[in-house]
Amino acid sequence: MLRSSNNQNANPVQIVTAKQIQQTSAVTLGDYLQRLPSIGNSGASNTQTNGFGGVSCTDIRNLSSKRVLVLVDGKRVAQDPGAACVDLNTIPIEQIASVEILKDGGSELYGADAVSGVVNIKLRHDLTTGGFTIRGGITDRGDSRTGLISGFKGWNFDHDKGNITLAGQYMTQGPVMQRNREWSRLVQASNDPGVPPIYGSGYSANTRVLSGPGAGLISNNDGSTFSNYTSADRYNYGNNQSLSNYIQNSVLSGDAHYRFSDHFNIYANVRYAHKTAAASLAPSPVAGSIYPSQLSNPLTLPANAPYNPFGVDTIVQRRYTDLGDRRQEYATDNLQITGGMNGLIAHDWYYDASMGYGVSQARYDTNNMGNYRHILEEYGIRQIDPTDPGSAVTYDPSVCQAAAGCTLQNPFAPMSQQGASYAKFNQHDHSQYMIRDFNLRVNNDKVVRMPYEHGGALGLAFGLEHRSEQLSYAPDPLAVNGDTTGNTQSYTGGGFNATEIYGEAKLPLLRDAFLARDLTVDAQGRWSHYNTFGNTQNWKVGINWAPIRDIRFRATLGTSYRQPNVYELYQGQSLGYAAANDPCSGASSPTVVANCMKQGIDPSTFEVANSGQVPAISGGNQNLRPETGRTYTVGTVITPRWVPGLSASVEYWHYTIKNAISAVSAQYVLDSCYTGSSPQYCSDITRSSNGQINYVSTLYDNLGGLKTSGIDFDLDYRFRINRSNVLTLSNNLQQIVSYLQQNEPGGQWYNYAGRLFFQGSSAVGMPNGIPRLSNYTTASWQHKAFTFTYMLHYTGGMVWNDMSQDLTPQTAGQWRTPGIFTHDVTVNYRWNKWNFEGGVNNILDKKPPFVLDTATNTANAIYSGAIIGRYVFLQVNRSF
Repeated sequence: MLRSSNNQNANPVQIVTAKQIQQTSAVTLGDYLQRLPSIGNSGASNTQTNGFGGVSCTDIRNLSSKRVLVLVDGKRVAQDPGAACVDLNTIPIEQIASVEILKDGGSELYGADAVSGVVNIKLRHDLTTGGFTIRGGITDRGDSRTGLISGFKGWNFDHDKGNITLAGQYMTQGPVMQRNREWSRLVQASNDPGVPPIYGSGYSANTRVLSGPGAGLISNNDGSTFSNYTSADRYNYGNNQSLSNYIQNSVLSGDAHYRFSDHFNIYANVRYAHKTAAASLAPSPVAGSIYPSQLSNPLTLPANAPYNPFGVDTIVQRRYTDLGDRRQEYATDNLQITGGMNGLIAHDWYYDASMGYGVSQARYDTNNMGNYRHILEEYGIRQIDPTDPGSAVTYDPSVCQAAAGCTLQNPFAPMSQQGASYAKFNQHDHSQYMIRDFNLRVNNDKVVRMPYEHGGALGLAFGLEHRSEQLSYAPDPLAVNGDTTGNTQSYTGGGFNATEIYGEAKLPLLRDAFLARDLTVDAQGRWSHYNTFGNTQNWKVGINWAPIRDIRFRATLGTSYRQPNVYELYQGQSLGYAAANDPCSGASSPTVVANCMKQGIDPSTFEVANSGQVPAISGGNQNLRPETGRTYTVGTVITPRWVPGLSASVEYWHYTIKNAISAVSAQYVLDSCYTGSSPQYCSDITRSSNGQINYVSTLYDNLGGLKTSGIDFDLDYRFRINRSNVLTLSNNLQQIVSYLQQNEPGGQWYNYAGRLFFQGSSAVGMPNGIPRLSNYTTASWQHKAFTFTYMLHYTGGMVWNDMSQDLTPQTAGQWRTPGIFTHDVTVNYRWNKWNFEGGVNNILDKKPPFVLDTATNTANAIYSGAIIGRYVFLQVNRSF
């Protein structure tokens, strides 16, 4: 467990107080942490809708949420079963006492997944008071309506030997629809230099003909006539989609302890959270079957069908608006139980033994999905060879007549109500994550005093941990078979267990000596045994030197070892749609043109089915090897006596990771293949008979290496003007020096510092961008019972990058994003035991900058604070 403030330890630790969180508009911990420069954007936020399930994850230094360990009261807790991270939406924000962020590697004390650091959330316990809070908020456009009510009460009993504390919270946050923000209403889908962009999707609401005599035509609204397809026929899916999730979260918790003696204190904590989330998506687009389905691909209308006026087999595609908008609904139940005992052994030796059990169960429903098998039946399409998706087809109405509820339909006309009912279904998936964690910790801060003047006391700590983690994901049978019009998903199941021994020695060599007010050396080590990968050892050393009271120097050096987590190892393969462009569409490079022609594709005439997206397969890989790494930090802390209340620190940090586990983007795979830079990636691309991309494989793999470094500058200053007025200033700044990444073992190093991956991230765990400069400033003025707080958040500008190369004015119409400032204010008034607070988030209504992600016109994970727009909240709480 984190033990020291950021000013008194060799490790850089940032402490966030409950007051700092509550003076913002944040209703979840994730909302607040996204303000901090050291918190990256490779997690997930409530403004990421498609496929993210209303999950809020965090990360440190853009090293991914899978490389940061999130603890609650120093103990591991259950992760979200679909996102491989601790969902911060399930942590009741009103019960948080403080948050400690270790901005340095912590694998040697905390375990494999603490590569980038640790976030330890301390909840309020052992209370003898009570209180309640009511909060409400809304944007100036009338959406994102937020309500929160929470309360707590604690009691001592048996002459204060025992305590019981109960708490509860209910929070609801309404959605924001994309059509209700002018900057996201019309989705841009192209970015060619000197050419007006196109908008929306090529999957139109009417049937589009892609081959034969009718190629280039599109049916009219009733299917009776055809006209030439134009950009005006493109479908603007921004009208249907959610820009932020609907979230509802209920949390109940209770903890108790009873001290029998100094040697024996028992404690227990139970926390239950029930969360629901929902988001809307445009109706399903269909161009054929999707992997691994054996149904017809592409969607081909038989030449002998009565509705086919072209007399030849005809390839078509369509967006099935008849089925209605898709709606994703998620429900998650999270139960965490921790029990244990602690106390004094003898002679300043203390122990803490605990057992934790956590389980998260989730259900994912997607309504109004298309059943592709039923659609083919309604069109009377029968494959000559049912085992070959590229098989010839024929018209056979008996395939529909033999199926109950099926009615024959004309693919060029709208579906009847009965036909739409038969063609759609509601998809139901289930998942579960479980953790069991046993801990035994022993420590003594005063083992022996150094046998010389000014020597300190040796401190020792030892621990034993045994934990097991299991994951299962059971998708809908239609999603497993690929018979849907959406993403496919295969079954996930697996787990591992680990036994670990760790220790720490803290040796204060000098105290209050000449040029050594404090000179302390710290050493940590951990031995781990995994049933999947065997044994490993990690270590870390640190030095903390304060020559005088006013200045302190500190440095750390440590190693890390991260075994692949259960998601990376066992997650079933799924097919989704990644933001990417087919290089064979309009290619001008001679090398790309030649490679496309080899596959029978003429770039000058080839038109992709849907610009801006390609089918991509993601999932686990049981052949993964563990990551290894090394981290070091060097810094100084200044607390000058001549400026009382001032504390400033500067820290240089550097992380190196080998055998980095990640998945390259679909665009990187495509570019590597067709430009010839890495021909081996060509085997990860499959195309259908008409040249369209069937899927790109982007599974987890040991890609190569990752090196990142930067500088933190933190400042805190509290100045008492007079008895009635106090000024408090706080500033956190992060400057990225470099972010080097290999996308294949032994391959080229790419410097992604200052780059924005404009095509977005396809999953939790991949950063959207690496801004070189990030800053968060808070200024508070307290006058008697009034407090006014101003907050400034800055994200630096970035050049757009597709993981292969930067865009330039010669290759793209828009190629970079400027820096962005957002401003918040709150006013607080305290009267007796009442506290009233109101505030405005994004007071200038700053719009997020445009980013060509072909989904929302911005980078949701980076600019989540500006996406909602101007937001107003009021809050009242009372203690008793």
